[in-house]
Order: sequence, then C-alpha cells, then structure tokens
Amino acid sequence: MTHEGKGPVSQFLERHFKHFNAATVIDASRAYEKLLDEGGKMMITLAGAMSTGELGQSLAEMIRQEKVDIICCTGANLEEDIFNLVAHSHYKRVPHYRELTAKEEMALLEQHYNRVTDTCIPEEEAMRRIERSILELWQRAHKENARYLPHEFIYELVRTDALESSYDIDPKDSWVVAACERNLPLVVPGWEDSTLGNFFAAHCIEKNLDPSVMRSGVEYMIELASWYSDNAGGGDEGGIGFFQIGGGIAGDFPICVVPLLHQDLRRTEVPRWSYFCQISDSTTSYGSYSGAVPNEKITWGKLGLDTPKFIIESDASIVAPLMFAWVLGL
Repeated sequence: MTHEGKGPVSQFLERHFKHFNAATVIDASRAYEKLLDEGGKMMITLAGAMSTGELGQSLAEMIRQEKVDIICCTGANLEEDIFNLVAHSHYKRVPHYRELTAKEEMALLEQHYNRVTDTCIPEEEAMRRIERSILELWQRAHKENARYLPHEFIYELVRTDALESSYDIDPKDSWVVAACERNLPLVVPGWEDSTLGNFFAAHCIEKNLDPSVMRSGVEYMIELASWYSDNAGGGDEGGIGFFQIGGGIAGDFPICVVPLLHQDLRRTEVPRWSYFCQISDSTTSYGSYSGAVPNEKITWGKLGLDTPKFIIESDASIVAPLMFAWVLGL
C-alpha cells in the first residue's frame, strides 16, 4: 500500500526501499516528516561538494517550502552554489576522471580548471567573476568600518542584483538564492578554508582589506547558540532536528551547540537535538568522528537516549535528493 498523498518518486521508494540502507532512507525520511508535522525545525548540514553536485535543484525547493530552517555548510558549498549559478555552461565534465594521468591533471590546471571528482570548475568564469563582484562589498565594509559574517556578504551580493545578468542557470535551482529570499540563518564555520577565503586572505596580505571586516567562527557559534535557544522549544513542541550530509566541520561544529548550552552555560532546560540523520560513506572506524555511530554522541551530551537516530552509509548525491523528494511529497 502506498503512502497516501505521495507522488510517484515517493511511491517508488516505498515499494522498493525495504532493506538495509534503503530501508533506513525510508525510516529517516518518515522521522524527518514527523518532526516537521509536530512543529519541529530542521537544520541541514552540507559537507563535501554538494553544491557543485547541484544539490540546489532539490534543496532550494526544500527551503522554499519551509522544510529546512537553518543550514550549516562549508565555505566551499556556500561559494560553489554561486559559482554554478553564474558559470554553469563553462563547467567541464570529466566522466573518465578515474583514468586521468598526472599529465592530464596538469593540463586541466593549465587551462584554469579545478577538478572536483568528475566536474571541473572554471577559474575565470566562476571564481574570479565572483571575486570581482564581492571584493567591492568587502572594500565598502572596510571603508565603513563595518563587519559581517561570510554568508551576509553573499546574501548582499545576491540582493544587489550584481550577478543577475550573469545567471547561467535558472535561479530556482540555486539553494543560496532560495536561502537569501527567506533570509534563512546560515552557519559557515571555517569559512577561511574556501576559495573566497583564500582570495580574502590574499587581499588582506596586500593591505587592501583588514581581516576584521569578516566576522569569525566564534561569532557564528554565538549566533547559533542564540538561535537554538530561541527555537528548540520544549514540552510537546517538536524541537530541532539535525540532518547531516557528509562529515567534517559542517556537522562537527553545529552539533556541539547543545553541550555548550548545557555544560558551559548551564542552560540545561534547553532540549537536546530531537532527530539525527547522517548520510555518509565514512564507515565506522577507530577514531573517526564522521564514521562514529550516533550513540557515541550521547556521551558528549549532543543526543538523548530516545532521540531518533539514523546512519545511511551511501552516496549523498544519490540519497539526499530522494529523501527531499519524500519530504516534499513528490
């Protein structure tokens, strides 16, 4: 029997995804939906190269339909969605990437292509195009002695329409544009580890900018602690779920806000995360946090005894759009 009200994609999943990782996809999707139905909110964390993998085609609609309330992402995912927005037709796909020789890799470099698995990002049309536009915003902030978080500069870039004439895809497929339209809270820890972060550092070294223009990761954690406290609710409310795509700092940084509130600020009345799901190909191993089973997070005060917990050991570029389709009823 198919789930009432679901579209053909969801019906296909329900019919065929019955065991192993496939069954967990359905279980986790239903629990995601249940959290929202009960008035809860959801954080999505983006690691890896999900933006270059064009996850925006499904994530943007999740944002528009208010199925996600806050996003924590790497600096690379923040910028690469915008790179794709203005330079998609200039990207180069290399389906035989596993067979490339070192000389062929060097040839790509000499053509100013930076490879991400099977997709090469063009330096001039994507990276430098955005650098020229955002540099004006950085310099304005420098002159005005103003300070902003990294994503606030990106939002301002979108809102000024400085890029609109250069759009190379339908902006409905950009998750950053969708997030900007909703003024969605973003958390971007370790932003310096990104192409734009490198550009910013270079301009600071050349004395064109002062590093203080860019607000820090500590300030992101302060903002997150405030947002979480205001939105976690309590009692019969749904709480806040944690949907982690990949591993790394995009997931490690925000999940720590709960022990920070409980153990460091002694705000023990704030609920723990109310849902946890991670899509990752990092299998359980010694010392790997990305591959740790969810129960390890109980010992750190991040998850509770009864928190719904799911691990899907698979490729997020396959699984995440399917789960989003379920939540959207497609």
